[in-house]
Amino acid sequence: MTDALGRKPAPGPDQPPIPVRLVTFNTHHGVGDDGRHDLPRLAKVLASVDADLICLQEMDRYFGGRSEDVDQALLLSRALDMDLAWGPAIDEPRGGPGERRQYGNALLSRLPVLVSDVHPLPGGGEPRSALRTMLELDGAALWVTTTHLSSDSPRDRAAQAATLAALHTEPMATGVLVGDFNAEPGAPELSVLRERFTDAWELAGERDDQGGWRFWRHDEGLTHPARRPHKRIDQVWVSPGVTVTRAHVLDSAGASDHLPLVVDLAVTSGV
Repeated sequence: MTDALGRKPAPGPDQPPIPVRLVTFNTHHGVGDDGRHDLPRLAKVLASVDADLICLQEMDRYFGGRSEDVDQALLLSRALDMDLAWGPAIDEPRGGPGERRQYGNALLSRLPVLVSDVHPLPGGGEPRSALRTMLELDGAALWVTTTHLSSDSPRDRAAQAATLAALHTEPMATGVLVGDFNAEPGAPELSVLRERFTDAWELAGERDDQGGWRFWRHDEGLTHPARRPHKRIDQVWVSPGVTVTRAHVLDSAGASDHLPLVVDLAVTSGV
């Protein structure tokens, strides 16, 4: 049913939750643990997930020889037939007039992208940013923010986390914050996030990872480094109104130095 303007009503309290499958993956600019840049290999891993939303970090756009000087985000979006939102953290001139050399975060989506904006994050060293998007979800909206925090400074991560928390304003009732946080979910510098969001891995009704024979470290959601993961730095945080039915760490088939985290969500409301 639609109104006079052809708009669908927002989900009401009696409507069933809307399922959304999301994956977050630090791609290491498409270079696997064998040292090869292999974008088709990366695309194959992502296609196997059958996700509605794919949040990617460490993506290159005409960055240089390490990624064969291609627009990785555009090529992946075409290969997977998904919409693209792009959020550079490094954005520099290159070559001729108007040409840019970029590196940052990308969102691939089967859901319509209504709004997309990029927010620089504070801190020194390598520039960091957050890609914030508003997606249409059955006539309502789901906010998804993709980011990659500093790798070497807890103080910088604390400032970056505070900026991320401030990006999720009161009208954005239903939202998800994802990415490579370079810190465990319980780290002190992420405390401001815990005031607004909940770690999806802890909420998941069903969990699985790549623990394999290491049964004493099974179901911990470890994603880095890919060959022998012992850190849970790739995370999904959800706001109230988002239920997590399943979370699992996927085998990356050697496509990156991280493992992808796949989360099945059930969104019960949106504005």
